[in-house]
Amino acid sequence: MKAAGRKKRPVTSRVHEKEVGVKVQSFGPRPDQIQALAHTVTSHRAVRAYLAKTRFRLLRIEVVEPFEDTKPARPKPQNRFRAVFYDYTNNRTVFATGNIAKATTVEVSESAIQPLPNQEEFDEAVSMLREHSELGPALRADRLTPYPPMPPLVGESLPDGRVERTIAVGVVPRQGTQGHEIAAVNMIQRKVIRFEPSERGRAPLSSAAHNPICGQPVANQATAQGVAGSVWVTVTQGGSTVWKFLVVRPAASSGTNGSGIELRYVDYRGKRVLYRAHVPILNVKYDGDACGPYRDWQNEEGMIQANGSDVAPGFRLCNAPATTILDTGSDVGNYLGVAIYVRGQEVVLVSEMQAGWYRYISQWGLHTDGTIRPRFGFSGVTSSCICNVHHHHAYWRLDFDIRTAGNNLVQEFNDPPIIPNTNWHSKNFEIQRPRDVGHKRKWRVSNKSTGEAYDIIPGPHDGVATASPDWPFPKGDVWILRYRGTEIDDGVHAVGPPYEANIGQWVNGEPINGADVVVWYGAHFTHDVSHEAPGEFGHIVGPDLKLVKW
Repeated sequence: MKAAGRKKRPVTSRVHEKEVGVKVQSFGPRPDQIQALAHTVTSHRAVRAYLAKTRFRLLRIEVVEPFEDTKPARPKPQNRFRAVFYDYTNNRTVFATGNIAKATTVEVSESAIQPLPNQEEFDEAVSMLREHSELGPALRADRLTPYPPMPPLVGESLPDGRVERTIAVGVVPRQGTQGHEIAAVNMIQRKVIRFEPSERGRAPLSSAAHNPICGQPVANQATAQGVAGSVWVTVTQGGSTVWKFLVVRPAASSGTNGSGIELRYVDYRGKRVLYRAHVPILNVKYDGDACGPYRDWQNEEGMIQANGSDVAPGFRLCNAPATTILDTGSDVGNYLGVAIYVRGQEVVLVSEMQAGWYRYISQWGLHTDGTIRPRFGFSGVTSSCICNVHHHHAYWRLDFDIRTAGNNLVQEFNDPPIIPNTNWHSKNFEIQRPRDVGHKRKWRVSNKSTGEAYDIIPGPHDGVATASPDWPFPKGDVWILRYRGTEIDDGVHAVGPPYEANIGQWVNGEPINGADVVVWYGAHFTHDVSHEAPGEFGHIVGPDLKLVKW
């Protein structure tokens, strides 16, 4: 399949700094191409054989990420899809996988995995709640507002161990605090489940719905998940190409639960820096297990405030900085996707994601001097849970290919030295390392032949896993691994269990000196709503990737 939009002229933006230009060009399948498969797949005879005489729903159609054990120099447009159905009659998930351009041959399989609800399924659960004899009148009179809580699914087990699909629905009063509750709707039996009052209020065991209620008011705007969208971005300065890279929107990002804004094939001044950079693992732990813990997802986009021109599906080129809930404290936005804008000599990409009442910010800054600034932000909307102190953990996967995929070297810096007579020492085998502010610790990834290199410099607010109040939940700070195409993430489906990041499973002593290396970088943030300063609506973390030699 040919890359979509290649016949169109790229859209160019010159903002703030006249010498910095940004060109955006569509790549790969468009959302409308994927959605056009809905009727074809649903009516396919192989799918009908599974779903005949059943009550089912098409939850989403996803673009399938190809397995790559050997890295190509340039990507090919994705050509595979996976349709995700839920069969309520038989209480099972049905997958249909095929070719985007020619969906005549479809492979069908079934699974007990409980996929995340889409907006239509959540809305159906809300409509059933509106008919409930006790909660319905207040919902119909608009005295209660429904919202998607955490966890989004409540496992109601049958005697034989099977789990019936049950959607959690929170209801919060428009005025006051009385009536806050998290109910559940069993989509198999089409019945409403209310939980007994407890110290957590009327809510599932891993959640809470009581006083106080914290967070910004929920906007209940549209979200996007499982929606195709990627573009090539070219950044120029004075007519010369500085950066060129492929961007995948969060709704189409790779991994079991998505990975936020994903960068691929990142070249600086014509040389490769990163093959892929993203955040495939995200989780949260509460003090005293007041709620959760949760394994979150990074592929459900929420609204941001962004003004500019739509240059490709899911991408807007802005003439001013886009804003998120971290900037404004508002859950209301006018755009769903990735905003791109120029700030001085830096090109910024930003998107907002949501998982229940959490709001997460995925951001990348790429400066003309070669600096890359990965950033991840945390905020929240109306909830009882987030009133409690909790700890967010985001794990970047930075697949460095400094000039080449192989022949890379990772070194560690310490001052004062931990090895006599040298600040730097090489890492020869896979290893896990803690951040150490006292030794000004940082890491350098270089090409052994040419000396070209980037430093990974920890951010001042990224925390240390062993010092986090919820240790050992965060597991660690930095892992240096040999590249394996199967190690995109640890395979845990949101919302767990297990909840902890299991990156350490891949540290098995393989040699990495002169190999293709991947660095996992974890950042840890304690969110205490009661101590946020006025005008502060969350927090942002992340390291700097600084060019050393090019």
